[in-house]
Amino acid sequence: MTSNPAPARGAMSVIIPAHDEAAVIGRLLGRLIDGDPDGRLELIVVANGCTDATAEVAGSVDPRVRIVEIPTASKPAALNAGDAAASAFPRAYVDADVRVEARSLLAVAELMAREPGVLAASPTLSIDLTRASAAVRLHYRIWARSDYRREAHIGSGVYVLSEAGRARFGAFPSVIADDRYVQQLFASDERRTLPDHTFSISAPATLDAEIARATRIVAGNEELVRSGLVQVAPATGDGARALLRRVAPHPGLWPALVVYCYGKAMPRLRARRRVQAGLPIMWNRDESSRV
Repeated sequence: MTSNPAPARGAMSVIIPAHDEAAVIGRLLGRLIDGDPDGRLELIVVANGCTDATAEVAGSVDPRVRIVEIPTASKPAALNAGDAAASAFPRAYVDADVRVEARSLLAVAELMAREPGVLAASPTLSIDLTRASAAVRLHYRIWARSDYRREAHIGSGVYVLSEAGRARFGAFPSVIADDRYVQQLFASDERRTLPDHTFSISAPATLDAEIARATRIVAGNEELVRSGLVQVAPATGDGARALLRRVAPHPGLWPALVVYCYGKAMPRLRARRRVQAGLPIMWNRDESSRV
């Protein structure tokens, strides 16, 4: 079911999959509407399998917001439904719980217009540690120095595809790690992260919550490898050695490194146990960060 009329074709489409996101969807949409008085963003919220008032809250923010409702609680299904409803390129795929400004998304669209060789891009990811415990803060002190953070990473809540970039694959596959799947489709020189524009996500409040979130990510990445949708696992020993070389000269970071190593090892162990036990990879989310 679709409510609210489709707006005129804008500078870009923004597709927001939302499953039971009534608590946060208004915050995101409010930022995008307030920062886009000229209506350059085509805003599409796909309420998928919701049992709360996600669609009602999203539809009440502004008449420009187009609501698509589907019965299945599935992010890939929501992304595909959003694509079917969208009319503009580039297309931004934005998680409902992130904080991002309209000007940051439009800056990506402007970059793609200037540089057609950039097929996938995003603002720079920022982690909000306001509600994070001391252990989580230590974890992210090391994470900030990792190869994952230093390379041209897209995903983790926001990624934008040009028309040529979106043509690189068909429907979104039914996998957990959609952002990892999309990123690996593009060579490093086809991806771009904008350093002067950011989006933020909230870190989990506790280390246990961070490990649970990371376990899903690890399991989702392994699912991609087993399915043949990616050819190699994302992590390498070279990255770990490079990180150690960066941290070793700074004794003040050593306690944080211990926490980080624990926070990296436990998700891999838990994900491996699930796979070995034949248990399904389940979608989960950290409610402590949805504030």
